[in-house]
Amino acid sequence: MNTKQTRQEIASNLPIFQNIEQKERFLFVVGALVSRVISLHKAAELMELETEVFLQLLELTGIEFSYLADDDITLERSW
Repeated sequence: MNTKQTRQEIASNLPIFQNIEQKERFLFVVGALVSRVISLHKAAELMELETEVFLQLLELTGIEFSYLADDDITLERSW
């Protein structure tokens, strides 16, 4: 199986967005966001969504995102 075909199969399983291109873009953008390659604002822009709407979408899909560093997240959760 080639990479494009695999990527499309994975993307097709996302219950959000109508077409495969949007689904693939979402996977790419989330990967870049979580890796801190792009900002939340840029991620929303790439998805052609308002930042707050994109944040809600992340929450609905169970993707945790924070501006905080990992150590700060751990500290906040322990309070």
